[in-house]
Amino acid sequence: MSKYKLLALDMDGTLLNRELEISKNTCEWIHRAIDSGIVVMFATGREVQSIERYVKQLGLESPLVSVNGSEVWTSPGSLLVRHILTDEWMKELHAIAKDQGCRYWAYTVDHVFTSENWPDELERPNSDPWLKFGIHCDEPVLLQALRARVEELGHFEVTNSSPRNLEINPRGINKASGLREVCRLLDIRMEEVAACGDSLNDLEMITAAGLGIAMGNAQEAVKLAADTVTGTNNEDGVAQAIRMILGE
Repeated sequence: MSKYKLLALDMDGTLLNRELEISKNTCEWIHRAIDSGIVVMFATGREVQSIERYVKQLGLESPLVSVNGSEVWTSPGSLLVRHILTDEWMKELHAIAKDQGCRYWAYTVDHVFTSENWPDELERPNSDPWLKFGIHCDEPVLLQALRARVEELGHFEVTNSSPRNLEINPRGINKASGLREVCRLLDIRMEEVAACGDSLNDLEMITAAGLGIAMGNAQEAVKLAADTVTGTNNEDGVAQAIRMILGE
């Protein structure tokens, strides 16, 4: 029996291949992990609405960490905790992105807004608060300057899901903080967690988990922080990792 009781999987660049699909082989190994007693769950930067079809495909009833930890779910459709970005913070972020002419987007509980359909008024109903802000920039020097500017404000967690973007959550909120909530829920220690990812928004959970696994296509900082490196998302790297965890 594996010493790991929970396997947390990032989605884009990790579980999903270039066609944004879960391969048949990976599905089979996920179910072998579940059959062995391991809780398999998603820990993703995605909003929960875009996770649903993959949850159904795998038949998961496990907890979820979505929007980089801004939402934690005890099971699909059952919210445990939510962390929001205030309207004032969103005005700061929007002004920074717009000032530099960058593309930007944001998730609320019910909507995805981009620079193409940004609302005239940033205030949202109490039932639809802001969860995450993102900035895309193809110029590395400008992106680094933007990151420094956002971090100077002092109340944001800044990561990325690709080398060309920034993902911004409330300070202290990330996939690792979400996993700790799940561990408390399931009475599991972080040492009993294996986590797999590819980008900087996976870095905290990979370093906090008992076994941190970087994908073969992961950003270099993630590979350096991980305990081991598996295959790429197009080589069924998650299936390879599960096989290693199960000792098969």
